[in-house]
Amino acid sequence: MEASRVNIPSYLALSIFNMLCCCLPLGIAALVFSVQVKNATHIGDVNQASKSSRTARLLNIIGIVVGAITLIILIVIFAVVLKKK
Repeated sequence: MEASRVNIPSYLALSIFNMLCCCLPLGIAALVFSVQVKNATHIGDVNQASKSSRTARLLNIIGIVVGAITLIILIVIFAVVLKKK
């Protein structure tokens, strides 16, 4: 199978969103793997592109979950603090 015909998602936009809005460390790691997908696809290494794509997706999912949980915890803490005043 030719590398130019393979459509392996890089999750680049999701990685940037994750880095800016959810969880910076995991977003940066996901961004690195997203770029690796583009590079591996460009040189025709489909196996490496697939591995990097799965890793980028996993890091993005974990980053979004961690970001959401952190946001919920912060909202609860602020609600408790404001209720005491």
